[in-house]
Formats: sequence, C-alpha cells, structure tokens
Amino acid sequence: MYIQEAVNQLRAEGHHISDADLARLSPLGHDHIRMIGRYHFRLSSELAAGKLRPLRTTRDTVPS
Repeated sequence: MYIQEAVNQLRAEGHHISDADLARLSPLGHDHIRMIGRYHFRLSSELAAGKLRPLRTTRDTVPS
C-alpha cells in the first residue's frame, strides 16, 4: 500500500516511473519479510481506522 502511495506521489511530482520498473518492485524478494507467521502490532487509532502514515520526503532523510 505504501509503495503504491510513494509511486503516486512521485508521479504527481513529475517523475517518470516505468511500468517495467514497477513490475520488478516487490517487498517479497527480501529475506527480512516473513510471509508465514503471526505478527502483533499496536496501531494508533488513526492507523486502526485505515488512515496511512505520511510518506517520508527527501527533506526527512537528508541532513541540513
């Protein structure tokens, strides 16, 4: 869900993202994601209601 939101935001900002690149973009290829098992998370009331957290921007990751 967040990957799609990030792609939507990048496209809205004018970045070109090809469908070929998107076809290879999946979290399932990473060893740290376990598909089998039980996970328990405490969600804020906003997330529990179906809202998304804000996406990070380059301003959030680049020191000023």
